[in-house]
This record gives sequence, C-alpha cells and structure tokens, in this order.
Amino acid sequence: MPLTARPTPVADPREESLGQKAYNDLLDRLIRREIPVGSVLQERRLAEALAISRTPVRDALNRLESEGFITRKPGGVLVVKEFSTRELIETLHVRQILEMEAVGLATGRVPLAELDTLEADIRALLDDPIPSAEADWALDSRLHGLFASRSGNAVLAKQIQDLRLKTHMFNLDRVPERFEIGHREHIAIIDALRREDREAARAGVHTHIENVKLSIIEKLRAI
Repeated sequence: MPLTARPTPVADPREESLGQKAYNDLLDRLIRREIPVGSVLQERRLAEALAISRTPVRDALNRLESEGFITRKPGGVLVVKEFSTRELIETLHVRQILEMEAVGLATGRVPLAELDTLEADIRALLDDPIPSAEADWALDSRLHGLFASRSGNAVLAKQIQDLRLKTHMFNLDRVPERFEIGHREHIAIIDALRREDREAARAGVHTHIENVKLSIIEKLRAI
C-alpha cells in the first residue's frame, strides 16, 4: 500500500508576529527588572497578561531560555535568571576574539559565489524600505555563520553560534541605528574575504563587534 505524503505544516504568520511581540515584551520586562530574578514564569498567566494565546508565549519562552535569560528547573518550571550587563559585554568580548580567529582561518576558503550571493542579498535588504528584524538577523547569521563554518574548526564554530544567541536580542528592533552601518561593515568583511586579505578581514570583524558593543552599552544606559 503506497504511503501518502503528509502536507508540510504552514506557519501562521500571525502566530509568528505574536511570538515576536511576546518575546520583545517579555525581554523588555526582564531587562528593566519588572519581572524580578527568581520569578517563576507561567505560560498561562503570561498569555493572559499579554492578551494573546499560549502558543506565541511558549515560543517566546523557548527563545528566552535558549538565550540564557531564563532557566528550566526540575519539573519543567521556568525561572528568571540574573541578567548581567557585564556578562553581556563579556560575551561580546569573547565573540570578538573567537570570530576574529574564525574569519582569519576562513580567509581563502570561502567560495566567491557564496560571497557574491551574500553581498547581493545584503544590498537588497539595505534597499528595502521596510526591512524586517527577522530578515536582518537571518543575513547577519548567514555572514557570521559562513566564516565560522569555513574556519575548518567545528568546535570554534559551535562556540560562536552559542554566544551569538546571547546577543540576539539586540537586533533591528532595539538598535535600529545599527542597521545600515552594521551591514556596511558586513560588506567590508565580505570584500576582505573576497580579496583574501586576512588582516583586513580580522580588523573588519574586530571593528564590527566593537561597534555592536558600544551601541548596546548606550542602549542599556538609556534603559
């Protein structure tokens, strides 16, 4: 009896949008300490407080857990972890060191076609009159993931990926002033990789992450 292929589930754009809204709202409350450290997060109560269904709240909580802002205790209870600005800045410092090493190792190993496609996609996003935070993060991840994976060191690439999650919350939604200049910095890194200029690629990554760090410090001061 032949097997019938199951239809691929289609994500509901409204649920995705609500999930982003729930994430932004909860993260803001965590950063501002409106939800104290050690608080137990209950999906049902949060959904009621945000006046949305439990699915987007669940998605938001899963993302906050993956980024290290909340932790899961025995029995599946979610609890708010200590949010440390110092830890965030130190994470960026470690990212800077690891990603400079990764881009140095990747120099000369990245196919020109991949670099050309990535740059074209970045320029298209820069020309978009209403760029989305999701598209911004996706392209950011593609570039940083590209030279991390092409470094030839799987452990290094995994460390970079894990650390990037901790700084994911500072995207287009929170530091819109970084959107254009950040992607211009990306293009400079791509150009250095295309020219196989290892020192320029390392310097480009150093400058890029240093500027991210300074923007986040300013944002946290404002909060």
